[in-house]
Amino acid sequence: MAKPPEQHQGPAFDDNSVAPGVWKFAKVERASVVVDAEDYFALMQRAMLKAQRRVMLVGWDFDTRIHLAVGRRWFSRPFRRNHPRRLGSFLLWLARRHKKVEIRILKWGMGVFQFVARGYMFIDVIRMASYERIKFNFDSHHPVGCSHHQKIAVLDDRLAVCGGIDMTMDRWDTRAHDETDRRRRRPHGRKYGPWHDATMMMEGDAARELGRLCRDRWVKAGGKQLSEIDIPDDSLWPEELPVQFENVEIGIARTRAKYDGDVAVNEIEDLLLQQISAAKRFIYSENQYFTSPKIAEAIARRLKEDDPPEIVMVQPQAADGWLEQQAMDHARNCLLHSLQDIDHKKRFGLFIPYTGETSIYVHAKLTIFDDQVLRIGSANFNNRSMGLDSECDVFIDCNRPGNAHACDGIAALRHSLLAEHCGLSDPEVASALEDAGGSMLRLIEQHGARNSRQLRRFDPPELGAIEETLAGSQVLDPERPEEMFEPFAKGGLLKQGSLMKRAYERAKKGIRR
Repeated sequence: MAKPPEQHQGPAFDDNSVAPGVWKFAKVERASVVVDAEDYFALMQRAMLKAQRRVMLVGWDFDTRIHLAVGRRWFSRPFRRNHPRRLGSFLLWLARRHKKVEIRILKWGMGVFQFVARGYMFIDVIRMASYERIKFNFDSHHPVGCSHHQKIAVLDDRLAVCGGIDMTMDRWDTRAHDETDRRRRRPHGRKYGPWHDATMMMEGDAARELGRLCRDRWVKAGGKQLSEIDIPDDSLWPEELPVQFENVEIGIARTRAKYDGDVAVNEIEDLLLQQISAAKRFIYSENQYFTSPKIAEAIARRLKEDDPPEIVMVQPQAADGWLEQQAMDHARNCLLHSLQDIDHKKRFGLFIPYTGETSIYVHAKLTIFDDQVLRIGSANFNNRSMGLDSECDVFIDCNRPGNAHACDGIAALRHSLLAEHCGLSDPEVASALEDAGGSMLRLIEQHGARNSRQLRRFDPPELGAIEETLAGSQVLDPERPEEMFEPFAKGGLLKQGSLMKRAYERAKKGIRR
């Protein structure tokens, strides 16, 4: 008797890196960066409607109570009536409507405690269990204290998304980030603040590779083997999404801790350190955290040069949650004090985006180098993302054969992001950068305070002894799984000779920037 599709053994999973810091290179027919979840949620619903065989959603968190379309301008009323907007209802409707489509949802294992407390989500999962073609699985296949942090969607192995946006509550927002937008509400009705995020949608061979990555993770998390599927001829690309990149090569990089026979994978860290070292003119990054000593050391080496590149970092005012603030924020402050001492040419700046008097939470994980390299994914600039949690980043490198034509698209994306944060139009940013000799720091200084949307420079406060101990211990951000329960004994960020150690020593001597 033939095995059912779920138990069919597909091709062996290739776990070897093809280049230092790179798991796979693969071509795509088209790709676009989607900024903020208003567009992403609605576009994902459009794409899932076209799926013929499989919808695979892999993420740190999912909340079936969220709405995928919230007053989106190109969604007509008939569309909203004919297709459920709430994620849980939509997936159930999709399973009933498209009999050949199987739906697989993989969520971080700790989420099992969250979803029980989420009321109607618990009911959704029970309802899904009655559908043979819908499977909801929890991923706990990692060392204690680590997490499954990837945010990937793969449809029919033809269309894929990889980035920083989880399909969960508190993520939906528009690019306007209106300070008083009443649509930013949790399922129970409570308001939340402005939220900035980004992801990349791509169609082509890279989707097949990401599908293999997701299927492997599904099996490791306890799910049955999933077969490869025949890729449909018809495009799944949402017509409403403009194409930014055509016929380009995508690189894929991962992080994975050593566990249960799997070797450690540090491609994301290795590649990031290479890219920081290779930047010639500038680095523009948006990231949730900045606590990795290795990344800070790499930046410090560049800032010490006679003619260092300009480095602009866009981050949230504070981490999301009290416990994370105690570790992540204080560690960031320590690193910033040291970098400011080193920045002899004043080429470094960390900025907080604001809408009116409200700071915007930055959850994006996006970096642009010289308008030549664009990388985006799930990895933060912290130790967890560099060595503990399961992560996935994708990137476009214009220096790779056949990718030179992507540089204009990368530059346009950087202009668009600066325009969003500074309350300008894309052409205004291009003109202002030209007037400023290409300097983003000058552009921000000259235009940052003219609008309700602005980037404000972050000056780290001085740290007290207790805060220094918390930041240095790496209690929530260890470099390796074995350090999870030995942070104070190991010395944490205060290792001899480290950038953080030198910052503390200067502070104790009373030296200020």
